Amino acid sequence: MTKTFKQLGLNSEFVKVLEKMEIVAPTEIQEKAIPYVLKGKDVVGAAATGSGKTLAFVSGIVQNMEPTGDSRVLVLTPTRELAEQVASEFRKFSTKKFRVFSVYGGVKLDEHLKKIKGSDIIIATPGRLLDIINRQAFDLKKIEVLILDEFDRMLDMGFSRDVELIIRKCPKERQTMLFSATRTGEIEELINAYTKKAKEIVVKSHVDSSKLEQVYYPVLQKNKFSLFYHLIKKEKSEKIMVFCSTRINTEFIAKSLEKFGIETKVIHGGLDQKKRTNTLKKFHKEGGILVCTDVAARGLDIKDIEKIYNYDLPSKAEDYIHRIGRTARAGKKGKAITILSRRDKGMFKEILELPNVKIQEMDLPIFEKIDFEVLPKLKERSEKESSFRRKGIQWESIDDSALSERFKKKTVGRKEENDSDKPKKKTRRAGVKRKKQGTGAKKKVSVHKPAKGRKVVRGRAGNPGGKKKVKKRGKGQANRKSKK
Repeated sequence: MTKTFKQLGLNSEFVKVLEKMEIVAPTEIQEKAIPYVLKGKDVVGAAATGSGKTLAFVSGIVQNMEPTGDSRVLVLTPTRELAEQVASEFRKFSTKKFRVFSVYGGVKLDEHLKKIKGSDIIIATPGRLLDIINRQAFDLKKIEVLILDEFDRMLDMGFSRDVELIIRKCPKERQTMLFSATRTGEIEELINAYTKKAKEIVVKSHVDSSKLEQVYYPVLQKNKFSLFYHLIKKEKSEKIMVFCSTRINTEFIAKSLEKFGIETKVIHGGLDQKKRTNTLKKFHKEGGILVCTDVAARGLDIKDIEKIYNYDLPSKAEDYIHRIGRTARAGKKGKAITILSRRDKGMFKEILELPNVKIQEMDLPIFEKIDFEVLPKLKERSEKESSFRRKGIQWESIDDSALSERFKKKTVGRKEENDSDKPKKKTRRAGVKRKKQGTGAKKKVSVHKPAKGRKVVRGRAGNPGGKKKVKKRGKGQANRKSKK
């Protein structure tokens, strides 16, 4: 028999807050975890997205702690959206005046440096928090509770080293809670290294497989969008999520659908935080079609999703479970539809081997083939990025969870001016005279000597004097003076 929140140890004041929000019965993870959280025990929970684990650790912290202005609680999350969601949960359920502050990339660093001090509860992504710590603008000496949320996702995104560095900077005497949808060897090692006699909790999937219909349509790659458009234009569902493997695909699909009069919303790692937040708010309120990368598959609490479309399969088989976990919740029916091309078949075999995954093949419907051109869109994007480089704007690699490690290195995004405190050092080419510094003598300039037997090219670096200017020799070459 399920216990009530009061029986789990939560006080009447907190229970009243839950009742106002029509939260009466605890979920499985809440029932098992809350008593240990209240006692200050270390907890390791294996729970899928949507199982209610956020309330499990928020309730214990809100009840046990008082606001002091010292940063005593740290929650690490893999994405900006999850950081904002957890911060929202703390504010929503708190019966005390805690100062909650979320820290993540995509926001000017100066804002974080000013506001992070004096916060009781910090929710952060590892990269940005470590950046602030390295600037000696904040320390973790007073942390009493450390929570690692969606920990497996953090490791998938390459945050393993950052997380370990942050954990080592926290006091050894603390309460540690780790929540993950999957358990790997690396996770086990970190659990053994950084938790003390942790209480392990495993809960079943929050998705009701009996009410979730899973189907796929086999189709040629060139006809993939045509089939997808044929299916989506007949949709009557109020809330639909479409998953793509890359942000370029999300933009292409969204713009293509809008050309045919179908309104869409887009979310991926390449958008700035304000756009991502506003998009999610609109989707929560208005519904419609949300085209996204896997950044929206983990951690985000998006309710009443009726259908899921897998336009592309994920890079990991387990991520398929997180995608379909968006639907068939709270006793409601749901459907997951996969558009399967030949290039997806290797990953599709791995997905079929997962437990409780049964995907039925559907007959291909008769649909109109649409001719469209992808290359001009990609070319236009490439030219835009090149123009930024020509103007001297700084660029850095984008942390997009939907991209592979190889693609992350190739993908670039505009860098905030405030991200670097040190001015760029100017480089000097051989043959260019230094400017006078004080009263010191000029340094000798190296002279360019052409290879033996080759024609001497006037105007190269190091040739003395001359008035004639040589045209630019391509990207990065400066004008030179030459002598006839």
